[in-house]
Amino acid sequence: MQYRRFGRTELAMPVLSCGGMRYQYKWQDMPWSGIPAEGQQNLEATIRRALEVGINHIETARGYGTSEMQLGRILPHLPRQELIVQTKIGPSADPKQFLAKFEQSMGYLNLEYVDLLAIHGLNTWEDLELSVRSRGCLEVCHQLVRQGRVRFVGFSTHGPTEVIIKAIQSGGFDYVNLHWYFVNQTNWPAIEAAAQQDMGVFIISPSDKGGKLYDPPAKLVQLCHPLSPMVFNDLFCLSHPQVHTLSIGAARPSDFDEHLRAVQLLDQVDELLPPILTRLEQALIDQVGEHYAKTWHQGLPRYDETPGQVNIPLILLLRNLVLAYDLVDYARGRYNLLGNAGSWLPGQRADKVDAKTLQPYLIHSPHRERIPALLQEAHRLLSGAEVKRLSQS
Repeated sequence: MQYRRFGRTELAMPVLSCGGMRYQYKWQDMPWSGIPAEGQQNLEATIRRALEVGINHIETARGYGTSEMQLGRILPHLPRQELIVQTKIGPSADPKQFLAKFEQSMGYLNLEYVDLLAIHGLNTWEDLELSVRSRGCLEVCHQLVRQGRVRFVGFSTHGPTEVIIKAIQSGGFDYVNLHWYFVNQTNWPAIEAAAQQDMGVFIISPSDKGGKLYDPPAKLVQLCHPLSPMVFNDLFCLSHPQVHTLSIGAARPSDFDEHLRAVQLLDQVDELLPPILTRLEQALIDQVGEHYAKTWHQGLPRYDETPGQVNIPLILLLRNLVLAYDLVDYARGRYNLLGNAGSWLPGQRADKVDAKTLQPYLIHSPHRERIPALLQEAHRLLSGAEVKRLSQS
């Protein structure tokens, strides 16, 4: 395993982290008596495999159902000083409620302290205000640091880049968990802002939200050769020193194996990545033309500036991914979450407003005349049954 300094925390963070949202038994709290023995055995085997290969960062959340409770059965039997344990708690208007959830988490985890505590899902301006205002959730977190029950404080986010940057610039956080990978690099300015603040940077779900790369289409496999798409994406992320760790949401011990291949190749990124990146860029150009490929994102309104809250930037991005890389299942899954995922994937699908209504909001785009038709095309390509977030299933 390789390790990176996790920003100003000075923690030696493994470049792969053990995310805790897929090996748990249920997404809802339930009594310990309801956890089947084989489910707990799988979780413990996954944790032990992570530690065996040097992944000592174990990450979970109060919102991950039975994850904390199940982890609490194995954590007391592991060498505590060698672990980096993180949990996350959603923001609350009532800081007492936030503190109560923290106490619940600690009770489940069977720990005296956690190394990392994140405000979970800081996705909107309202979430940010609840967190950073006087006597808000962040103040509770800092009190817990002074009490020795938390070492460092961060936040996780699925929100707009502007919200993320504002939270980073508040100065109250030591690290950030965010989305950024090859197929969606929107949050790069937030990563740069975090680097300026010397914050740790943790990438959420690089294989799933990064393109469902555990089940890649044949075209993407060919474009990424000689690497698998999963290994390519890991190396793409970790080739940037501002990125410190990637969360591997392992459901079973073997889920680490492909990612470990990426770690072995980290010293070869300068040789391996450029030809793949060139092929991927050319694949998009071949489908949409060079001018559009390089400028499609310019001047687009945010979803909350658009009639019907149509998420134009995301929809056009998903269209690109289908045309260039055949990422159909991934794009359809994301598209059909729109309208059902709240602040975790905001905005609406392209059928929620008449195309002509959008025209005045596209005046800053070099493709303003084309975009209404492209949105209609994207809807035809991607529409299907509505999808719910995994935690809602």
